[in-house]
Amino acid sequence: MKKPQPVPPAGDGKACHKPQPVAFSLEDLIEHRLHKISSWKHLRKTPLLVILSSPLIYACVLPFLLVDASVALYQFVCFPIYGIPKVPRKEYLVFDRGVLAYLNTIEKIGCIYCSYANGLLGWITEIAARSEQHFCPIKHAHRLAAEPSRYPKYLPYGDARAYREQSEAVSQDYGDIAPQAK
Repeated sequence: MKKPQPVPPAGDGKACHKPQPVAFSLEDLIEHRLHKISSWKHLRKTPLLVILSSPLIYACVLPFLLVDASVALYQFVCFPIYGIPKVPRKEYLVFDRGVLAYLNTIEKIGCIYCSYANGLLGWITEIAARSEQHFCPIKHAHRLAAEPSRYPKYLPYGDARAYREQSEAVSQDYGDIAPQAK
């Protein structure tokens, strides 16, 4: 079976603004359908504790929606005031697994949920990184498990002179972010 070749990202390796749909050959689609397991068979093979814990997983969608709305409002209102470039949702919230013929309905719902949750958190993380660059562009004294995307621009920890002399310039340094097409 021929696997679709991933398209290498253009430019800086970030998500493309207009992703191209992946096309599978007829041979691939037939192969995908052969590997599809019905939802009923999928449920029968799933351990009972997994089924019983599923409502806890999916209940998290409510706080995600609330946080989504809150952060969207924050970015919509505040970013233009502070001159911070907005973070486009479409680069983080990607729902492309629904066309995979080897996934059953339950698996597709799970993929939609994971795409939303992880995409949302990535989007929020980038909004927070840009906010941190604007309001507090100081590196931490200790190593972070995951650095915000804007972290290289932050000022050294404990360098009071750099903070007083450069924080204003750093808080407005978004020249590496391409302007959004309207």
